[in-house]
Amino acid sequence: MNAEPRPLPDPFRTGLLTVGDGNEIYWEISGNPDGKPALYLHGGPGTGLRSGSYRRHFDPQRYCIIGIDQRGCGRSRPLAPDAPSELQRNTTQALIGDIEAVRAHLGVASWLVSGVSWGSTLALAYAQALPDRVSALVLVAVTTTSREEVDWITEGVGRLFPEAWQRFERESGRSPGERVVEAYARRLATGDLRDRLLASRAWNDWEATHISLDPGWEPASQPPDEDRAFAFATLVTHYWAHDGFLRDGQEILGRIAEIAHIPAVLIHGRRDFGGPAITPWTLHQHWPASRLIIVEGEGHGGPQCFAQMRLALDAFAQSR
Repeated sequence: MNAEPRPLPDPFRTGLLTVGDGNEIYWEISGNPDGKPALYLHGGPGTGLRSGSYRRHFDPQRYCIIGIDQRGCGRSRPLAPDAPSELQRNTTQALIGDIEAVRAHLGVASWLVSGVSWGSTLALAYAQALPDRVSALVLVAVTTTSREEVDWITEGVGRLFPEAWQRFERESGRSPGERVVEAYARRLATGDLRDRLLASRAWNDWEATHISLDPGWEPASQPPDEDRAFAFATLVTHYWAHDGFLRDGQEILGRIAEIAHIPAVLIHGRRDFGGPAITPWTLHQHWPASRLIIVEGEGHGGPQCFAQMRLALDAFAQSR
C-alpha cells in the first residue's frame, strides 16, 4: 500500500447529465474502467471538483474513479448564483437523487463512497438513504452538518477571533433573533447582485480567518476566483442555514444504526478547530464497522490526513 500521492490521472470520460429542475450534473471518470467503482464527493457545499486533485488519492490501476460537481457549482449548470430563485430545489435529498441518477447512468451497481468535509456529510446521508449501493466509506474531516456544528463554526469560533467575528457579524446585517448564517443565506438568495456580492466577500473573509488556525496554513498567493467564491458562499450558507436539510440537525447520528454494518474509515485532524473531533468520535462510538483515525498536529485535512485516506482506499481496493 502506498501513502504517497500518485500522478494525476486524466479523465477518460466526462459528461453532463440532465437530472430535472433544469439542472445538469457534471461527471467524470478516470482510472481503470474495469476497476472497483469509487465515488468522490467534494466539500463545501459548493467548492466543486476544481483541479481534480482528488484523483491522486485513488490507485488508478485498481479503481474506476468517479467524481461529480454537485448541483449548482463547478461545471454543473446552472450555477447557484445565476439562479437564486431555484435554491429551494437544491437540498441534500436532491443531491442524493443526482448521485443516484449518475450511478444509474454509468451502470454502477454499488460503489465505495469517499468524501471530505461537507462531502462526508453527503456521503453519510447517501449511505443512509441507499445502503445497498455503498460497499464502504472513506471520510476525511468528518462532519454531519448538525446545528451544533454550524453554530460552532459560524459563532463559537468567534471566541478565538473576536475582532474578525465582530466584523463578520456586523456585516451580516442580521435582524433581531436571526442567526448569522441565516442572515447571510437570506442576502445571498434574495438581495440585489451588488448586495449578494458584498455578502459573499464578507462570508469568504470569515472562512479565510477561521481556516487560518490549521497547522501549516499559508495565505493564498492570489485572490480567490470571485465566481467560484460566490457559488461557494451561496450554497454553504443555504445548506448551513437549513441544518443541511437533515431532520432536527441530528438526523445522521440518529440513523447511524442503519449503516452500522458498512465498513468505514473516519479520518480527522486533532487541530480541526472549525470542526472538532467530537463529531467523528461520536459517530465511531455508534458504528461497529468503523475505524477512527485521529491525526495529531493537523487541522481540517492535511498531508497526513490524505496519506491515511490513500492507505484506507488501498486497503479497500483489495476487496471486490
